Amino acid sequence: MPFYEQLQAATAESRAQLISAPIIADCLAGRVSRASYLAFLGQAYHHVRHTTPLLMSLGGRLPERLGWARKAVAEYIEEEIGHEEWILNDIAAAGGDPEAVRASRPDLPAEVMVAYAYDLINRGNPAGFFGMVFVLEGTSVALALTAADRIQQALGLPDGAFSYLRSHGTLDQAHTQHLARLLEHMTPEDQADVLRAAQVFFKLYGDVFRALPMSGGSACN
Repeated sequence: MPFYEQLQAATAESRAQLISAPIIADCLAGRVSRASYLAFLGQAYHHVRHTTPLLMSLGGRLPERLGWARKAVAEYIEEEIGHEEWILNDIAAAGGDPEAVRASRPDLPAEVMVAYAYDLINRGNPAGFFGMVFVLEGTSVALALTAADRIQQALGLPDGAFSYLRSHGTLDQAHTQHLARLLEHMTPEDQADVLRAAQVFFKLYGDVFRALPMSGGSACN
């Protein structure tokens, strides 16, 4: 079985726990408030703005046994750079204040997730970072396009408020195929670290969703 399929099977329970976050179920059912969507975009901004710095750090920290992956990392950087600005544009189109978000601090779950990613690259096995890529892109492919449609139907927001969700839902479909090929070339030891990191990131990313305010105004703990 290809490693990507093994990874999907081994993390199925963790993925299900993330998707079971009540705010996701509410969103997919069309029960979402503008405040909840803006809160999601705000936390997305706070982790997406680190994507390029994390990838740049990753490229410099990859050991020689993974030197062949630097080209793939460079391609990721080229495709991901500036995406946090898309989110700020969506916030503006949805009636939020993008400059207030830019100046704000992330909520603790998003801050912890980003901190763990930096720590993994700088202190652990940098290969594990691809576990984060697997979680974020896999979740995006599974949910982003449907979520965008449901939120737009519920709130009547313009298309310009959904560039992040819709672009990533489409872009990440190609990324997952690229990631599958990349992971297949790793050693079993590096693959094991990718799996462990993926399990952690499913928990951390799920915490980001569970901390968002629900349509009724309270966060889900």
